[in-house]
Amino acid sequence: MAEVLNIGGQEFKKRSPLGAWGLLFLTIGIYYFVWYYKINKEAKNFLGDESIRPGIALLAVSLGSILIIPHYVSIYRTGERVQRMQQKAGVQQQLSPALGVVASIFLSLHVPYIQENLNRIWTLYQRPATGGAPAPGVLPPGTVPPGGGFTG
Repeated sequence: MAEVLNIGGQEFKKRSPLGAWGLLFLTIGIYYFVWYYKINKEAKNFLGDESIRPGIALLAVSLGSILIIPHYVSIYRTGERVQRMQQKAGVQQQLSPALGVVASIFLSLHVPYIQENLNRIWTLYQRPATGGAPAPGVLPPGTVPPGGGFTG
């Protein structure tokens, strides 16, 4: 079961890396397309980057697979997005987009690899609730923002 996090008024899911990978096989590949669309949409929302188009990314790994190259380019670019998300969140050990492409060749191992790296971000945003340090740019629960939080 995925854990839903609310960050900046948007919902993100902390999914089990092995669960996402296993569902890929249990659904004969259908879940892969759902997962891929959702992680690209999360990247768009988290980064606030309107140039990220989850539908195009999905098209590249589905129909684009016929031409082979678009599939791998899309996986690489998704890896770059996750890497940018990690930089924004302050994650120390970051994903390698090239390793994601290589992992995709072997039983779609890029799925747990990318999801594990996404989960590192979501874990940082969970820390305020568990007593750890807040993630960059996120106020701990109950904290009043500078200026009292009121506009007037």
